[in-house]
Amino acid sequence: MEDELTDDQINRYARHLVLPEVGEEGQLKLLRSKILVIGAGGLGSPLLLYLAAAGIGTIGVVDDDVVDLSNLQRQILHDTNQIDRPKVQSAKIRLTAINPDIDIQPHHFRLNSDNIDDLVGQYDLVADGCDNFNTRYLVNDACYRQKVPLVSAAIMRFDGQLTTFRAFEDGDKPCYRCLFGDEQIAEKGSCADVGVLGALAGTMGSLQSVEVIKELLGIGESMSNSLLLYDSLGTSFHKMKTKRDPACSLCGSP
Repeated sequence: MEDELTDDQINRYARHLVLPEVGEEGQLKLLRSKILVIGAGGLGSPLLLYLAAAGIGTIGVVDDDVVDLSNLQRQILHDTNQIDRPKVQSAKIRLTAINPDIDIQPHHFRLNSDNIDDLVGQYDLVADGCDNFNTRYLVNDACYRQKVPLVSAAIMRFDGQLTTFRAFEDGDKPCYRCLFGDEQIAEKGSCADVGVLGALAGTMGSLQSVEVIKELLGIGESMSNSLLLYDSLGTSFHKMKTKRDPACSLCGSP
């Protein structure tokens, strides 16, 4: 565990260090943090790039897919030379090139009910950038059981959404099921079916990285009881309050 910054780290993170809300203590906290990112695709690309650049000390990346030519319209973490390579390997190459001081942990497998709790329990926070509803439910439930904060983003066509889940804590903080119900929605209407503006992934993934850093440092206003909606065609953001559902099958009142 790092006790103080090296000269190179002081230079690398200089723009963080001059922020009173971060400073040396905050930067050391980031370097000691362990984050799990679900998906190395459209959202995961900008998210991972900024977390690596910010000096998150340990970043786990879970994705069972390989790089495809059709990914490169939005998945800026990868390039043409990485086609057919597992995304987690491509991610490690790129992120290590950005910041060789941090530890990138690739997890090249599909999440399921047998492996999710053990994996989530190894990290301080989870950032979900997956592209299907079933995985979102799976990750939400595991984070609740393991008492790990979850920063979740989603995109489709020209729209994006962002929120943080800390339903394991006291207070009116919902989980994913509180907002979207229990139904395990069939995997339809994905980006592959209806499309997505490539640059939208950059917008929402970057916002997601900000929320991750805020949660780790305990600064600013947490989005654990808010949902942010972004309409790129209308150039509008709408932030709404969210509440725990007392009847929620996961976090509701017994």
